[in-house]
Amino acid sequence: MGKRFLPRPTIMGELKNYIMITLGLTIYAFTWKFFMAPYQFVTGGITGVGGIVEYTTGIAMQYTYFVINIVLIIIAIQQLGLKFCIKTVYAILVMTLMLEIFDVIFQTCPTAYEILGPDKQLEACIVGSIFIGMGIAFCFLSNGSTGGVDIIAAIVNKYKDISFGRAMLYVDSCIIISSFFIIPSENISMSIQKVFYGFINLVIVNVSLDYMVNSNRHSVQFFIFSNKYDEISYYITRYLKRGVTLLDSVGYYSGKEGKVITTIVSGKQSNQILSAIKQIDPNAIVSQSKVMAAYGLGFDKIKVKSKKVNIEKAISDKTENKEILK
Repeated sequence: MGKRFLPRPTIMGELKNYIMITLGLTIYAFTWKFFMAPYQFVTGGITGVGGIVEYTTGIAMQYTYFVINIVLIIIAIQQLGLKFCIKTVYAILVMTLMLEIFDVIFQTCPTAYEILGPDKQLEACIVGSIFIGMGIAFCFLSNGSTGGVDIIAAIVNKYKDISFGRAMLYVDSCIIISSFFIIPSENISMSIQKVFYGFINLVIVNVSLDYMVNSNRHSVQFFIFSNKYDEISYYITRYLKRGVTLLDSVGYYSGKEGKVITTIVSGKQSNQILSAIKQIDPNAIVSQSKVMAAYGLGFDKIKVKSKKVNIEKAISDKTENKEILK
């Protein structure tokens, strides 16, 4: 066995994550103040709750957002652990700060929302929703969170057989529908219109979010031919938390016996593996291929609805066929 490979410190990787989270939250806060709030659009999440409070009481959205998230963080620490909450706390603080900054900018230039021109409600809703989805995606791709409904969905997912995305959809829908009864409007048609724009926002945000996140969630299969298979395997299992299978191999020309590493990882982890291989064994031969789907431990659950197979009958039939062949 060779010397175990210890990766270089990941400080730069974590710093990059926090920069991307900050960028995503800045985009989110800017979009809210300049595209959503001027037209009193209601979105999902705690920002949507904060928006409803702002439209009805005049209390700036960021204060409601901050207070509710602090309460949720206290609950999340008890239910989900401190590790889940570290980046979430950072996100809450950054989001609150950015909303406050853009609030000041908006007050000094109240016509700034007319970026797309006057009376462009539908256009503002569509463009704003795309940018919000982009901002949230930056957070998710950096292993971060925007707080709020993410925390609620995570807690629900822990105790109930409801997917994370479905739990978020239920909560967001309730928030948007509640705006019909809470936000005062001149007539019922305007209240219906607000709900309509809210669901347009919900659909577009989720579509843009799924596109950006899932385009980076494909799986990758590796075949690695290296004399330092032990160090490479140790890195993959210890630091990437992925399974490794070692296959026996024999070189046709040289006749030398060796091992081939095969593993399936997420698309985001492929560069980490290649970087590690470059440091451990620059002469290694690596075959990398994209996998359409990966199911099982560490990947997605199999969610195909199919007719139940009678396994016992299949085994019995196999045994009978063997007896006949004899």
